[in-house]
Amino acid sequence: MKINKELLLTELLFKAVRSSGAGGQNVNKVSSKVVLSWDLLGSKLVTDGQKEKLSNAWKNRLSKEGTVVMECDLTRSQFQNKDLVIKRFFTLLDLSLKEVKPRKDTKVPKKAIRKRREHKEQLSLKKVLRKRIDKSDF
Repeated sequence: MKINKELLLTELLFKAVRSSGAGGQNVNKVSSKVVLSWDLLGSKLVTDGQKEKLSNAWKNRLSKEGTVVMECDLTRSQFQNKDLVIKRFFTLLDLSLKEVKPRKDTKVPKKAIRKRREHKEQLSLKKVLRKRIDKSDF
């Protein structure tokens, strides 16, 4: 079941924070870093099965309260950072909820089996020919 992204946007909380690291005076006066937080366990748009699947997939991203926190400070623009963090969130959400098809076992082709056996015979013959010839065998 797909999640309505427009409705999910209403559940997301955004906070603008000052970026860390190098950047001179601009870093000290502009809050361009955007922190996105989403209460996964309290969400009304996600089913219980999806919550369980997301909880397993996002073990390292979830807080103890069941909140997902993501941040972005790539650009100097708060609006661009907000767009980037939203895109990251939705791609991560889509990847985590994607159904993985089970792998079908295939048979080993007869040609591959034949080729392996021929190779083993060649190696065996090579090793036999390396041995010394004993004169008592004649």
